[in-house]
Amino acid sequence: MESDNKLFLLDAYALIYRAYYAFIRNPRINSKGLNTSAILGFVNTLEEVLKKENPTHIGVAFDPAGPTFRHEAFEQYKAQREETPEDIRLSVPLIKEIIRAYRIPILEVPGYEADDVIGTLATEAGRRGIATYMMTPDKDYGQLVGENVFMYRPDIREGLK
Repeated sequence: MESDNKLFLLDAYALIYRAYYAFIRNPRINSKGLNTSAILGFVNTLEEVLKKENPTHIGVAFDPAGPTFRHEAFEQYKAQREETPEDIRLSVPLIKEIIRAYRIPILEVPGYEADDVIGTLATEAGRRGIATYMMTPDKDYGQLVGENVFMYRPDIREGLK
């Protein structure tokens, strides 16, 4: 069952972190002193995919606030992870506001990380014959690639792959 639909699922935090650290040596600071590197990089990436790929469907997945089922199963899950940089924490609400202004759905499911949501949606859409692109720099998504399911990895030096 082939479809003319093209679905893009974006891993928000992976793309936000990538954008933030791409400008780490030359951060973009606005007139109010806010580091807008993550916002600028995320929006540039979003604009590029919208213009170059012209998806029929798109969603941006965020990790939810609070624990996930993995935290409940394993108390030390991500316990060693560093605290989110303050500049990123301040940027996320603004990025969500921008995504809403584009009228793009924000996919956030309590108890499930963005990669779980993307994996579930990509697998189901692929099964239905929809060309599905998981947009993330995270190579772990490679295990989900299959018929109709692809990785679309942003590359800082060459645009998008």
